[in-house]
Amino acid sequence: MQKYAAEFIGTFWLVLGGCGSAVLAAAFPDLGIGLLGVSLAFGLTVLTMAFAIGHVSGCHLNPAVSFGLWAGGRFPAKDILPYIVAQVLGGVAAGGVLYLIASGKAGFDLSAGFASNGYGAHSPGGYSLQAALITEVVMTMMFLIVILGATDKRAPQGFAPIAIGFCLTLIHLITIPVTNTSVNPARSTGVAVFVGDWAVAQLWVFWVAPIIGAILGAAVYRFIGREESVS
Repeated sequence: MQKYAAEFIGTFWLVLGGCGSAVLAAAFPDLGIGLLGVSLAFGLTVLTMAFAIGHVSGCHLNPAVSFGLWAGGRFPAKDILPYIVAQVLGGVAAGGVLYLIASGKAGFDLSAGFASNGYGAHSPGGYSLQAALITEVVMTMMFLIVILGATDKRAPQGFAPIAIGFCLTLIHLITIPVTNTSVNPARSTGVAVFVGDWAVAQLWVFWVAPIIGAILGAAVYRFIGREESVS
């Protein structure tokens, strides 16, 4: 149960820190942190938790990462479901805490999006479903390549959390205008359930695309990262 509790806490921190920065601080009058600040917040949640719980659970914090690590031969199939349950529950718990905080401000309105992911009319930049699918698949694929490479036993030891955290920051810098950036079904679910309506209706994209991308990333890394035999 320690592993599952660690995934719950880690995903709670990711959603509270990342989505919290978007909801509470991104457009704060005059001194809002903006897109750059939100991107850094998501990266920092992963970086800090990787150091805190990486040795306990592997610090997946993301159903797509769990699937990708399984596809990459780094994670047992029997643990996928309990990890995902812990991650989603952690994300929803964080969404609940964020709702309690955000709704304490006069004029709070869930229809503003509550950091939910979306496409079409609900994409920050008005991007289409096709654009959203391509974005989420490709970015999650690259995320898994970085995760698998940084945690490879041949990679410099002790630096993986930094590489992974900055990779997530970069992904957000690129894709917030397209989908509000998911690459993580638990992150998407954690806030979508409070918005309901369109956020839940579009949630399937942010489960299907990241998981496909993660499995593709694992396949790519298995090819480029395999050890060559020495004759």
